[in-house]
Amino acid sequence: MLMTRWEPLAELGRLSREMERMFSRDGGSLGHLLGANAFPALNVWEDAEQLYVEAELPGFELEDLEIYVTGNHLTIKGQRNAPKHEGGTWHRQERSYGAFSRSFELPSDIDGDRVNARFHDGVLRIELPKSEAVRPKRIEVQRS
Repeated sequence: MLMTRWEPLAELGRLSREMERMFSRDGGSLGHLLGANAFPALNVWEDAEQLYVEAELPGFELEDLEIYVTGNHLTIKGQRNAPKHEGGTWHRQERSYGAFSRSFELPSDIDGDRVNARFHDGVLRIELPKSEAVRPKRIEVQRS
């Protein structure tokens, strides 16, 4: 029986190559698994009164976008059409085209009747007022 010597550095190299293969662009990157490569790229933050969402949507037209709010779920849908290049040859095509739909859970319930959305220079900004039930309320303390 042939005994092989355990070589930790070689094993780490093999493990590193296997992880790279597993999380490569073709197999879904680690960033994709964490939501970093989701489209569109989003920023979400809040203050005491409302939540804010910004989405980068370059090349979209306002009429190509739809926004839906249900309870504490936000859905952004859209469609970007590919440019038509007659008689040319593509050498690189990294921008994506077609329909997208991005839905996610917000950290609190929203007053859907008061949502405001604006689209300017390829950035969609959505202001989502929190429902009265989840807003902080100042309680007056009485002297006894």
